[in-house]
Amino acid sequence: MSIGTLVKTIQDIMRKDVGVDGDAQRISQMVWLIFLKIFDDKEQEWQLTTPGYKSPLPNRLRWTSWAKDAEGITGEELIDFVNNELFPSLKKLATAAGVSPHGKVVGSVFEDAYNYMKSGTLLRQVINTIEADVDFNSSTDRHLFNDIYEKILADLQSAGNAGEYYTPRAVTQFMVDILNPQLGEIILDPACGTGGFLTCAIEHLKQQIRNADDLRTLQASIHGVEKKPLPHMLAMTNMMLHGIDVPTHIRHDNTLSRPLKDYSPRERVDIVVTNPPFGGMEEDRIEHNFPRKYQTRETADLFMALIMHLLKHDSGRAAVVLPDGFLFGEGVKTTLKQELLEAFNLHTIVRLPKGVFSPYTGIATNILFLDRSGPAPDIWFFEHPYPAGYKSYSRSKPLTIQEFEREKAWWGGSERKDRKTTEHAWKVSTVEIAARNYNLDCKNPHEVAIDHGDPEELMQEYQQIVQQLEAAQAALKQELIKALGESRGI
Repeated sequence: MSIGTLVKTIQDIMRKDVGVDGDAQRISQMVWLIFLKIFDDKEQEWQLTTPGYKSPLPNRLRWTSWAKDAEGITGEELIDFVNNELFPSLKKLATAAGVSPHGKVVGSVFEDAYNYMKSGTLLRQVINTIEADVDFNSSTDRHLFNDIYEKILADLQSAGNAGEYYTPRAVTQFMVDILNPQLGEIILDPACGTGGFLTCAIEHLKQQIRNADDLRTLQASIHGVEKKPLPHMLAMTNMMLHGIDVPTHIRHDNTLSRPLKDYSPRERVDIVVTNPPFGGMEEDRIEHNFPRKYQTRETADLFMALIMHLLKHDSGRAAVVLPDGFLFGEGVKTTLKQELLEAFNLHTIVRLPKGVFSPYTGIATNILFLDRSGPAPDIWFFEHPYPAGYKSYSRSKPLTIQEFEREKAWWGGSERKDRKTTEHAWKVSTVEIAARNYNLDCKNPHEVAIDHGDPEELMQEYQQIVQQLEAAQAALKQELIKALGESRGI
């Protein structure tokens, strides 16, 4: 069965259930079922490869016991089991004492998960479809999950889920490629969503793995936080399918809810790569977790303050997606930008064109690359152009990773050497930016200005066109009146 057919089959079954309301609930329902199927397949693997492995789940709660048999429990018995035994038990794993790391992973996924289905017969049909068509211990089917994941993600986006924006894979890949993480470095996405940046980092680091110790180092290096239940559930699933068997460092929490002063120097990280939520407002009192100079309810600004605080001194580096509003905004934004210029090396801003996040938002965005090597005299800007013939991006014409080859060729390696001014690249001194009150909205000086002509002449031309249009309308009206009179014999 093809991916599209598999997901559609599951969703069509769910549409018959009166308890599931809308695409977002159908997706959430499908994801927790797929997670349990994956966890069960992984447990079979761990029992063979991990000496002394013991399941954190009682035998009756394991997928193999209640879901695997196509002729197993169904109807009211299945619904009663799921609602009154399975979910309460799995939720307790998040907070119960003495639970193994594997159990904590399951608990964190089910902490805010729900069973929306009311019909046990339909639920059995969904379970049988998942069980029959996918084996996550098969390398082929494991690869297949990446396609299932993409389809779920596309459906989630179509559902308009609470204004969530999912970073295009080309952008996440480019940012990770430029940061070039090394094995042993701690990588953090403080607003990790479904884990796109982190999976790119994992694939990048896998090329450096030589032995079992390296694999354990990788497992400990990937850190993320996501406050919304469904993206967090997808992130956990995504991590497991990318080789992070026990993703205990992917937390279900609001990163901003912890006071900035509570972070110790030992908690600083080597790399932050993220697309923090922008355009949103945080709940009351969250801003009080930050020093007064950073206090605002605007989410993106608080995340930027957090990122700057968490980067290791000297070696820390980051790539962050931010909207145009951050570049020219004032108030707390000015404070943040002043610190970026005075205490950090904000060395490059890649200006992305509109439509990169289409169809979720038309807001123009930028990627800020910075590190803790100390202030530099200039900031380089690179304006990413549309491909020839494009006026915007769309779902059928998305941004591709190949388009970033232009930036990579210009970049100058990890030392950013021998950069040159081009039609797309230019630099601005930090002195000039400070004089602009730290306005980073610097336009491309090489862009050819279009001369629209003298405004007075344009206005006269416009008025002439209006007069001609009015005369044509009057003549047409007279002709219509005349034709109507002739038809009536007047």
